[in-house]
Amino acid sequence: MVEIEFRNVGKSFVDPNTGELRPAVSNISFSIAKGEVVSIIGPSGCGKSTLLNMGSGLYAPTSGEVYVSGKRVTKPVREVAFMLQKDLLMQWRTIEDNVALGLEIAGVGKSDRLKVANELLRKCHLKGYEKNYPHQLSGGMRQRAALARTLAVDPQVMLMDEPFSALDAQTKMILQQDLAQSLAENGKTALFITHDLVEAIALSDRLLVMSERPGTIIEEIIVDLPLRDNPLQRRKLPEIGPLQGRLMDLLKIGKEEDAAVH
Repeated sequence: MVEIEFRNVGKSFVDPNTGELRPAVSNISFSIAKGEVVSIIGPSGCGKSTLLNMGSGLYAPTSGEVYVSGKRVTKPVREVAFMLQKDLLMQWRTIEDNVALGLEIAGVGKSDRLKVANELLRKCHLKGYEKNYPHQLSGGMRQRAALARTLAVDPQVMLMDEPFSALDAQTKMILQQDLAQSLAENGKTALFITHDLVEAIALSDRLLVMSERPGTIIEEIIVDLPLRDNPLQRRKLPEIGPLQGRLMDLLKIGKEEDAAVH
């Protein structure tokens, strides 16, 4: 079953200096099946975040169509949830109230939403911090709370825009493990953006590589490796190196430096 699909999608924005339309992404087509995790990688400014905004209904495509569970996306859809680089926790709300926010907006009663929030905080290793406020938690703990908040609304599709990029390497790997296990346990579908090539390989079933702006998909790579629910162990597999090298070649990482030397 396909959870999210992009059909010949393009998006252009008005240049504030010239008033001309400039394409951000062009002719994007792919689909993600239920329970699948797909990562998008590409140069900065190639339109990766633009794709997520269209997938959630925050942007309308200039051309083409986006579908979630077979329904065309024409406005923000409740079946899709975002997790961003910044945790965006509300400083005046406790951690449990932050996690329960989406359920509160949906009209779920207090006892029921706090039950869901506390169970997710337990799974995200934040048991005992329910009554704390965001400023009392470390950056990694705040991102765990943001993950719990994203899962609390039980989305069909999770859109994740570099959620761990601001964290130190050790904390990042721990949270990657938490995310992978949560996705596997809950059978969630995810579209993940990252600049970290090993992170993409460790977390994903497939990789989509984008070109420079206007971004389009130049290659799809199947990550035919075990342990998708255990990225700490998947990172140790010998196949990781060649896959990373392939991505570096596609993104031309190091090519400019080589040309400068010669």
